Amino acid sequence: MAGLKSMIQKTEGKLKPGDERVASLLRWSPWLSFVLITIPLPIVFLGFFLASATTDSAAVYLLLSFVSMGLGLVVGLLVLTLLLFYRRRWHNRLRDRLAADGITGAEVAWFTRELSSEERRIWRELKSKNPLLADAYCQTLANRLTATRIIAKSRGEVLRVERQINRTRHISGVDTSSLLNDLLSDRQRVDGLRQEATLRLSEAKAQLQAIEAAANRKLSQSETDTMLRRLATSQSLPPLALEMANLEREALREVERSEPKQEFIESSDPTQVGLRDSSVKQ
Repeated sequence: MAGLKSMIQKTEGKLKPGDERVASLLRWSPWLSFVLITIPLPIVFLGFFLASATTDSAAVYLLLSFVSMGLGLVVGLLVLTLLLFYRRRWHNRLRDRLAADGITGAEVAWFTRELSSEERRIWRELKSKNPLLADAYCQTLANRLTATRIIAKSRGEVLRVERQINRTRHISGVDTSSLLNDLLSDRQRVDGLRQEATLRLSEAKAQLQAIEAAANRKLSQSETDTMLRRLATSQSLPPLALEMANLEREALREVERSEPKQEFIESSDPTQVGLRDSSVKQ
């Protein structure tokens, strides 16, 4: 009997096979129910309106179409609200059941609502860039969530014990010293549990920061190495436009050097001088 009880307590917080199916169903059923309640009747009356042969019947069907649309919106929003409320309550109860024996790394996906936006962002980036660090980060998130829940639960337990101590102290005519000692012992035990959970929470937060720093260090180093290699490659090969500009400038210099030589040759040729004199005499 004791073994069966321990087995039940051991498997109490584990995920059941049907939980994922129920979660998938609750993910899209509220919106599907809203569409199925709101749209069909107006479409039917609109079809009757288009197929009606007389003006009176067309006006009646058009009016019924608008009325059914309004009623469908009201009923659909009511059903949508109820299903969303039930889905939120179901998820809260599931998370409480999973956290009963401590949150594991495989169960962190069900607790994303309890993660901060920064933690979700870092976890998502690590899963895409470094799966090993992502697993370590996920397990540390599980420890952080467990410690946070223990602290919240211990605070509520301390308040409950404090109220019971106050009620016991107001009892007169009966010896309540033994009960008060037990309650004070319970409060001390819960305070010790909260202090230990607070210490574990600080350790988990420090480990999360260490994993994030290691990931950023590795990513920045690899990105910097890639950028340096690209910079070295680009500097070893000059740009094509700059090379073409240098070639064009060299060609212009060659043309400028050749033009004075051509003018000097033409001025020193005697036949060209005689031709110019004869042309002047004529």
